[in-house]
Parts: sequence; structure tokens; C-alpha cells
Amino acid sequence: MNSKTLLQLGFATSLAFSAVSYAGQQLDKDTGLVIDDGFDIVKANCTACHSAALVNQNRMSRETWLETIRWMQEKQGLWPLMQNEVIILDYLEKHYSPTDSGRRKNLPEHLLPAEQ
Repeated sequence: MNSKTLLQLGFATSLAFSAVSYAGQQLDKDTGLVIDDGFDIVKANCTACHSAALVNQNRMSRETWLETIRWMQEKQGLWPLMQNEVIILDYLEKHYSPTDSGRRKNLPEHLLPAEQ
């Protein structure tokens, strides 16, 4: 067994022991993020600056996730994601898209309290 195979086996074993299941999905016990393709890249890039709870509590379309990434790059110093951007967007779209239940949408502008 070569070192690459040992490393892959160790990673798979650590995932198996650090995951919990919710609604048929394997969740990382440390972050609560769904373990699936792209998980490691999302975890590395997103939780480097903020809690995974910011991902877990939101549901956005792919376009809105991209707008959020652009905002973080412009205002918060997020680095260029390069080829990882597509992987991250694929992951977020698959697991953190809008659902029929959950948080309500923001109120439209005309329903917000008037500024004083």
C-alpha cells in the first residue's frame, strides 16, 4: 500500500467517524455541512473566514450564492476562488438552495419601516 492510498484511507476513515446523518444526508459533525462532492473545498474556503452556520442557515439560488461570493470578494477580502468557484456553487446549489419551508424571504422595500 503506497502513501497516497494510506492517506485516502485515513481521510475516508476520519469522515466515517466524524459524520452524523440527517434526513438521509451525512453531515460533518464539526460544521454541520453536508458531506458530498465539494464538501472539503467548501469547508476549506468558507469556514476559513466565518462559521459554517452562515452556510447552514441560508438557502439561496445559485445566482444569489454567486452574488454573495462577489460581495465577500469585494467587501470582505475573499480571495479569488478560481476553479473552485464552480465546485462551491455546484455544492451550494445542490444542498443549500431555496426550499418550500424554512426562513421566510426578506420583506419587500415598501413594507419596511420608514427611516426616521
